[in-house]
Amino acid sequence: MKNYRVLVVEDEQDLAELLKLNLEIEGYKVALAPHGAIAIQKLKSESFDLVIMDIMMPKMDGFTAIQHVRLTNNDIPIMILSASNQSQDRIKGLKSGADDYLAKPFELEELLLRVDKLIRRTQKDTTRLTLTEYSFGSNKVDFSSYAAIGVQGEFKLTKKESQLLKLLIEKKNEVVTREEILKTVWGYTVFPSTRTIDNFILAFRKYFEEDPKNPTYFLSLRGVGYKFSINE
Repeated sequence: MKNYRVLVVEDEQDLAELLKLNLEIEGYKVALAPHGAIAIQKLKSESFDLVIMDIMMPKMDGFTAIQHVRLTNNDIPIMILSASNQSQDRIKGLKSGADDYLAKPFELEELLLRVDKLIRRTQKDTTRLTLTEYSFGSNKVDFSSYAAIGVQGEFKLTKKESQLLKLLIEKKNEVVTREEILKTVWGYTVFPSTRTIDNFILAFRKYFEEDPKNPTYFLSLRGVGYKFSINE
């Protein structure tokens, strides 16, 4: 069995050592970084299977570090640890490129379960979503590189945006429930609110709709789910 490598980015030394000890008991190999800048350097020189990222740190905070990581690595799963349990911070963290968000104080068992699930999900062959490129209207998306062309020109999708967009397109003209989105894109069913997914849909409308206030492609059906609608 592979020894998965975890990078813990945490400026509280006692907490960092506690996480390291318990992760090593579970069989992980663990490295520590006291802030985001050192984490970025480690990720450039070493290979990791998961990053656990604190938010409030000196020199470089977690949000900034995640954005830097995602410029060159869209695949490594990142779990945020934060003293804030506010929905807007959760949304900001997930939109910055994180895969999961756990508020402090947390149950150690829950953290270990989430780490295991994130790594196992990432290691799986994701052939269930086989789409690599897609064009609709004047828009184009390359899911392998996260590059896209929308109404405002060229831009890059985040990892989560790419995964959600791919799911909606592969189920075009079908209603996709919130539960299916959470299971497929986020991999778990505990999430701040439906509003979080709504924010991603609003982003898609800004990217790809000629009139975001009157969308034709990305539709929300209150209490039911979401749909990518297209006539081909």
